[in-house]
Amino acid sequence: MTGRAEGVRLRIATLNVWGKGDRWPERRGVLKAEFAHMDADLVALQETIVAPEGPADTTLDQARDVLGPEYHLVHSATREPNGQGITTASRWPVGRVVELDLRVTPRTHDFACTALLIEVLVPEPIGRVWMLHHFPDYQLDHEHERTLQALVVARAVEDVLTEQPGHVVLAGDLDAEPQADSLRFLTGHHGVDGMSVCYRDAWTSTHGHADRPDGDTFVPANPNGSDWDWPYRRIDYILVRCGAHGGPTLRVMNCARTFDQPHTTISDHYGLVADLAPPPERH
Repeated sequence: MTGRAEGVRLRIATLNVWGKGDRWPERRGVLKAEFAHMDADLVALQETIVAPEGPADTTLDQARDVLGPEYHLVHSATREPNGQGITTASRWPVGRVVELDLRVTPRTHDFACTALLIEVLVPEPIGRVWMLHHFPDYQLDHEHERTLQALVVARAVEDVLTEQPGHVVLAGDLDAEPQADSLRFLTGHHGVDGMSVCYRDAWTSTHGHADRPDGDTFVPANPNGSDWDWPYRRIDYILVRCGAHGGPTLRVMNCARTFDQPHTTISDHYGLVADLAPPPERH
């Protein structure tokens, strides 16, 4: 990844860290080591806790604890009663931050679903990146809500791009498989309420098939899982918004599953990491 820190190549990672879950001290050590080795530029973490802790009234900040001081952190304001929400981490300074209201129906009020749209000031030759960290409803029968929530975030992106153009990377635990309406909408295969968009799925771009089982991120075989037959298996994504020509405005160089080995499985999810670069010059 030579030159990545200078903006030539951009590494994106996403993981649902499972809050404090079980065995937090052990899991914390694995997270710290793996993220240090991964050396990502932008990180989307779901189910991170920011909350008071201990008699000294200190604050537990899981993302800061795991990633260290070198990242700029943006925490969602929308959180569960225990302080659990989402956090976006950036190696570079951030500009504008927009948290989106995903309460699209009464059924969405019982879960801290949210999205962070963050302007990241990446050096040239990549330049401004809008990092969209999306965490919609998880319930099995809420695909209607997830589709409406995908529409909310897509509209927000188009609004900011009219004033401040840039690349757009969407990452997170989307709680739906590629054939679901919410993902079909985001990847350009389905229109919603008179709108259509197109984001390139980094896994599919690299591996060629959306349904390869080695891309599944929420599986019964995970020893941390509590659901014996959850029907959605590939639910974590890194997506890149497409431009007018050539597909995604940043070229997907590779995409791999993370935290999926016996010694690194510290969540009920596996994660993803992808490397993005400026597209080849058109002749």
